[in-house]
Amino acid sequence: MQSSKRILIAPLNWGLGHATRCIPIINALLDHGHQPYLASDGVALALLRKEFPNLPSFELPSYKIKYAEKAKNFKIKMVWDSPKVLKAMAKEKKAVKRLAKEHHLDGIISDNRLGVFYKKVPCVFITHQLNVLSGNTTWMSSKAHQKIIKKFDACWVPDVKEKPNLTGKLGHLKKSKINIKYLGPLSRFEKKDIVLKYQLMVLLSGPEPQRTILEEKLLEELTGYEGHILFVKGKIEDTKSQEKISIKKGSITMHNYMQSQELETAINESEKVLCRSGYTTVMDLAKLEKKAFFIPTPGQYEQEYLARRLQKQKLVPYCDQEDFELKHLKQIDDFQGLVCFESSLDYSELFSVFSSVNENSEPTSSSLST
Repeated sequence: MQSSKRILIAPLNWGLGHATRCIPIINALLDHGHQPYLASDGVALALLRKEFPNLPSFELPSYKIKYAEKAKNFKIKMVWDSPKVLKAMAKEKKAVKRLAKEHHLDGIISDNRLGVFYKKVPCVFITHQLNVLSGNTTWMSSKAHQKIIKKFDACWVPDVKEKPNLTGKLGHLKKSKINIKYLGPLSRFEKKDIVLKYQLMVLLSGPEPQRTILEEKLLEELTGYEGHILFVKGKIEDTKSQEKISIKKGSITMHNYMQSQELETAINESEKVLCRSGYTTVMDLAKLEKKAFFIPTPGQYEQEYLARRLQKQKLVPYCDQEDFELKHLKQIDDFQGLVCFESSLDYSELFSVFSSVNENSEPTSSSLST
């Protein structure tokens, strides 16, 4: 049996997907006797603190990126914000170094946080984007991303290696010197055979302002829906809120957010799901074998690619955000829905990457607070 290790796990604060897919890894670390330390910022950190209130947690410097309001401005907004990202990366690298020294960390797991790296301990990078789609600059963004990943001791990809798979060209390279380990799809959920309570579930997440723009559009369109809707806004706030709205031939029950166990039950109780085509959501819905309709975040090439790919495979239909109308939901019945990928994962073998001796220096004072 492996000795207990102190492992920092730090997901990117880019909606909720990176944080939620780290939950099964955090649980596995605990099950194997290790001590996880949590680090992120914004809603990602808030979610992890609610899920694991007894684990030590730290706030990292924020990338402070917001989506453009119009899809056509997405790339130029990313280029404009890139100096802020580079500055945040430098700050978080210093913060991680202090954490590693102060808490005698034995390893680091970064989910797409590019600056969460410390050369004196084994470091792992989690991503489903070995190729980063960016239109006609995909080759450049992919090479830059792969160059950063190569610094890490291993790269964990939450998908299966062979075909069929969920990520397609996002998570698979023809040739690579990166130490890639395919984990199989990661989900914090389990499928349950329970009575359906809702005809439709709306599950929102993602950075602003696009999350709010979609929320407002859907509430307007869904007033004509016939049936009962569960609407989860994906807004992580201090307290939970719930309200019920009557519509012409049904109701909308609205929650600001749900934690894992409650959300697992809610999705299982829902016949169909309307949501973004973020990869973590795709993995969750595949695990629960749900029929869905996708609305990709405007301008986000990765979500648009996944939505197009799954529609082409006759699994899930989609449309662009500005084009969505209530009638589009009828298309769901003509598609197969997502299916679960069976894969076995040996966490003991996976965590063996952290078995090297910790050679950190003596603790130093840190301005970071739990």
